[in-house]
Amino acid sequence: MEMTGGQALARQLVAEGVRDMFGIPGVQLDWATDGLLDVADKLRYYTPRHEQAASYMADGYARTSGREGVCMVVPGPGLLNAMSGLATAYACNSPVLCISGQIPSHHIGRDLGMLHEVRDQSATLGTVTKWHALATKPQDIPGLVNEAFRQMRTGQPRPVGIEVPPDVLQARADIELLAPAVGDATLDVEPAVLEQLAQELKQARFPVIYVGGGALAAQAGEALQRLAERLSAPVVMSENGRGAISSRHPLATTLLGSRCLFPHADFVLVVGSRFVDGMGRPTHASASCRYAYVNLNAAHLGAPRQPGTALSGDARAVLAALAELVEGHKPRESREGAVAQVKAWCEQQFDQIQPQRAYAQVLRRLIPENGILVSELTQVGYMSNISYPIYERRTLITPGYQGTLGYGFATAIGASLGNPHRPVVSINGDGGFGWNLQELATVAKYRPRLVTIVFADGAFGNVRRIQANVFKREIGTDLHNPDFVALARAFGLPAVSVDSPEGLESELAAALRSDGPAFIEVKVSAMPGAWHLIHSFSKAPHPAPPNPLGEPLVAA
Repeated sequence: MEMTGGQALARQLVAEGVRDMFGIPGVQLDWATDGLLDVADKLRYYTPRHEQAASYMADGYARTSGREGVCMVVPGPGLLNAMSGLATAYACNSPVLCISGQIPSHHIGRDLGMLHEVRDQSATLGTVTKWHALATKPQDIPGLVNEAFRQMRTGQPRPVGIEVPPDVLQARADIELLAPAVGDATLDVEPAVLEQLAQELKQARFPVIYVGGGALAAQAGEALQRLAERLSAPVVMSENGRGAISSRHPLATTLLGSRCLFPHADFVLVVGSRFVDGMGRPTHASASCRYAYVNLNAAHLGAPRQPGTALSGDARAVLAALAELVEGHKPRESREGAVAQVKAWCEQQFDQIQPQRAYAQVLRRLIPENGILVSELTQVGYMSNISYPIYERRTLITPGYQGTLGYGFATAIGASLGNPHRPVVSINGDGGFGWNLQELATVAKYRPRLVTIVFADGAFGNVRRIQANVFKREIGTDLHNPDFVALARAFGLPAVSVDSPEGLESELAAALRSDGPAFIEVKVSAMPGAWHLIHSFSKAPHPAPPNPLGEPLVAA
């Protein structure tokens, strides 16, 4: 069929199953956005107010809906604006396709000062994607889109990128559309290696399973739970791995809980995690502990980690195979009682961090189990990341190791538009909210079922505390905020202000009963830090963990 490159782009996206995309039109994309009109009954085009928000929305959409997220931006400044969202998606194993415009094909690389030209845009896009390509003729477009989706559906899910120059979008040709992409088969692991690992797990006196974001990305939860139950092995979920199994499970605990368990473990199975701390140092259990590592990325299997068995493979497939191989195994004793003690100790530590703990408890009481909480780099967000119980997958969203301040509000919009029948709550500090507060216009335009909460203390609170503690003086931390309630109302949104956990509970309950958006400002003062509960390398005094086994450490 004869069509333009822009029409081929739109129609191949529909063929791949795309229902929604996020983008801002611009002159280099005119023929692409015109092509979207031909498929408007199949593909919704959401227009935010900033390219950064477009990529964040695509990420939030992908991580909560289970479908690939798609954003489209103009070249140069448009792509550069979108980079932070793509970097976050890369850190969080999120399948996002970024379609970027380009300058005219015959001018690429000539440094003529074309509109939106940046030097080597393709290399720039490559820094935040696992695969990227440039279309040189309209006939290329279906194949490149198809390959982009094959890449997202194969191996480690991460962002991909396609650049399409305006002349390629405008050109007409006989173009054949393709069937939707199918991901390649998962990487097989040698049966002998799996057998050996299964034997080591069965022989271990106290095995512990540690899971990261890769286990979530692989949808390995069911296999993980089967293996853990057959071994009676505690499951430690990193901050990025939370939700791999339900917080209610008697063997489930968090990274804080690992401080009680690791000193006793004689075998740690690490799945889908880099297994290093925020300083790049390896995570350790006891001195005599043995290790095994399962990761799609072979670079995450060796040093600086402790030596151990290394398996490069899909987390779900490996865990499922191990669960079968240990079926019928009789653990020496149940570890559920030990994990219960660990959980109780963790709760005691959380209760000492106030008022963040009280606010996080309000969120958990009111948000339905299938509701989505999008956290932020704010004090209540830090507490929620480590203490908010998670009962279903894809219900807590964080920026992962990228730590992208200001990502949360726009990401929550994408999550809400991708899950119209599930409530979404976005928690923000007044500092981070400033990154994308213009997206109140997007919320007002599309009316998602989104509750936006801003904790306002008039400062970059975390930075202020660090400066005061380290340097005994401060710079650049004070904020000049608008009247947030008046601002939200100016955009046509219902908005209220409260100043206590009780006030938040009342207003959040009312907001969640609504089918539309709501805005809540929470006025707060400076809060204590929780870093000693989050990072083992924090210089703050660390609480002494209990001995849940009532026996000597393995290292002794």
